[in-house]
Amino acid sequence: MKWVSELYYNYSKYAKMLAVYLAIAGPGIIVMVADNDAGGITTYAATGAKYGFALIWFLILLGPIAYFVQEMTVRLGAVTKKGHAEAIFDAFGPFWGWFSLADLTITNWLTVITEFIGMTAALSIFGISPIYTVIGVTLLMTFMVLQGKYWTWEKITFVFVALNLIYIPAAILVHPSLHDVIYKGIIPTIPAGSLGLLFFFIMANIGTTIAPWMIFFQQSSVVDKNMSEKDIIWGKADTAVGSILTVVVAVFVILVAGTLLYGQNIQSAAQAAIAIMPINYWVGVMFAIGLFDAGLLGAVAITLSSSWAFGEVFGWAHSLNQNVREAPWFYVTYFLGILSAGAVVLIPNAPLVLITLFVQVIATTILPATMVFLIILLNREEIMGKYKNTKTQNIINTAIVLMLIIMSTLYAVSVIFPNLFGGLI
Repeated sequence: MKWVSELYYNYSKYAKMLAVYLAIAGPGIIVMVADNDAGGITTYAATGAKYGFALIWFLILLGPIAYFVQEMTVRLGAVTKKGHAEAIFDAFGPFWGWFSLADLTITNWLTVITEFIGMTAALSIFGISPIYTVIGVTLLMTFMVLQGKYWTWEKITFVFVALNLIYIPAAILVHPSLHDVIYKGIIPTIPAGSLGLLFFFIMANIGTTIAPWMIFFQQSSVVDKNMSEKDIIWGKADTAVGSILTVVVAVFVILVAGTLLYGQNIQSAAQAAIAIMPINYWVGVMFAIGLFDAGLLGAVAITLSSSWAFGEVFGWAHSLNQNVREAPWFYVTYFLGILSAGAVVLIPNAPLVLITLFVQVIATTILPATMVFLIILLNREEIMGKYKNTKTQNIINTAIVLMLIIMSTLYAVSVIFPNLFGGLI
């Protein structure tokens, strides 16, 4: 019966490992799935409609890149017990601290506007007025953080994380050609057409897969969850699972759009959902539901990243484990961020589609500076000790920064000299 005891031992061992992982899991999955926000769904839908499956290979490459960036925040947060804003202030001084906070605040606020754009557009498909959507979402998002416990907030958020996977069955229902997915999508190809427009779409996809707020959010989330150095290995696993999920959802959105909308000029995910409904009503409904959920997840995570950062910089109490009386300014900044962004969406004739598309590109141009701070911090032995970056990690992350700088420069050149790359249209 020795094999029985060995089987039981192995089962018990792996069951314990799974239990530990499930206890630690959260920050990595949430930040990655929340990054498939309303702007992201719009970007993927527009990419699929314009290029079909041709850029799937590029999105697959972005998964490991996102992982290498975000796993650094796990180590930095678990070792220093400081959020990213506080770490920058302590290591680089007030000038760069305020610079990074200002960048984060502006970019986050613009991005949260895009989340409300997506949510109001999604529910408008079902006849719900934008003003009711803004009010309802504001109340829901406020309720989510007023529990006084990080764990409770995380469990509620995981419900919406699961709903974000609705694009997987939606793609299965449209029966995309497996041959085309492999030979036109997974095998790298460069789509024909304007290079300027291609740069724009590549930049937008990078911006929606890797964004500055993600670095601030995950590091603060690791700290708020009280993760320690012994939890780093599980935090990395959590981030790896999240990076897989974010790519899977992105690819399945492109599969839906590339199958049903290829050749159409799609400018928003809501427009995509409406265009899909006459072809397959329930897939269109699923697309709209997923858009609302993506906007909600993104708005919660991005607004929290700003509130955590403000609390770290100004020395306010800034934990989801504290109630309103214990951390009043943390919750005030969170509520004001939601309310002000939602109000912009209600302004008549506001250029909402333009904001949605360009905010991803703006985030990409700011990201290299944020990455540089992160890499420098991870190389300081007095801060990180044995958890500092290895030579291989530095090579990979430096290559990522250089890629971002090159792509940002190419996009800027394509805008200033549109005829050089064939124009944006």
